[in-house]
Amino acid sequence: MTYKASFRVWRGDAAGGQLHDFTVEVNDGEVVLDVLHRIQATQASDLAVRWNCKAGKCGSCSAEVNGRPRLLCMTRMSTFDENEVVTVTPMRTFPVIRDLVTDVSFNYAKAREIPAFAPPPDLAPGEYRMQQVDVERSQEFRKCIECFLCQNVCHVIRDHEDNKQHYAGPRYLMRIAELEMHPLDVADRRETAQAEHGLGYCNITKCCTEVCPEGIHITDNALIPMKERVADKRYDPLVWLGTNLFRRRKGR
Repeated sequence: MTYKASFRVWRGDAAGGQLHDFTVEVNDGEVVLDVLHRIQATQASDLAVRWNCKAGKCGSCSAEVNGRPRLLCMTRMSTFDENEVVTVTPMRTFPVIRDLVTDVSFNYAKAREIPAFAPPPDLAPGEYRMQQVDVERSQEFRKCIECFLCQNVCHVIRDHEDNKQHYAGPRYLMRIAELEMHPLDVADRRETAQAEHGLGYCNITKCCTEVCPEGIHITDNALIPMKERVADKRYDPLVWLGTNLFRRRKGR
């Protein structure tokens, strides 16, 4: 089945831009990225759109379709009515480079701020032992394709540019939680999660979970448990007493 669809695509750069209207052919089984490629081929050869695998695994083609953060290659045209105008805009949280391509270097800067996996110093790589339940818990977080849709939709930085300096965002708070929950990681990441990476800014609206194309339960399985661990360390009297007694004995 073939029909004509109405598309509105944002075009411009860091200085500004606007939505442009296109009428374009759509074939049965196509996704939004297919239609954008057809617009490139037939009407706007200089349209900039980032993509790579076209299989929902590289995370490159993130944008906003009708106001919702999505992967262009995983958004089927069959989800829209034939008479519906499909509006495609760049991710709003990050600076526009050109058209639908945004500068996501903020995320790589935040990744570099997180200390790496820290196994016990006296444990050789071949001596690592883990229970299957621990493997499964961290495996969910490792499904992340770094599309940065969760970062884009998080209102803490989406609506407040000044917070970017102090807030790592759900993707990298999830990374901290993954390491904190790892049975072989000896670093205590609770205090840095709160003080340096802005865990307290998150108010668990679950918007990051809703847009995750891999179905990762970012809020329930990473952010909330991490908040609980921070609260235990800071405010649980038994944990506080045990920690301080241990420090005193170690100091002696």
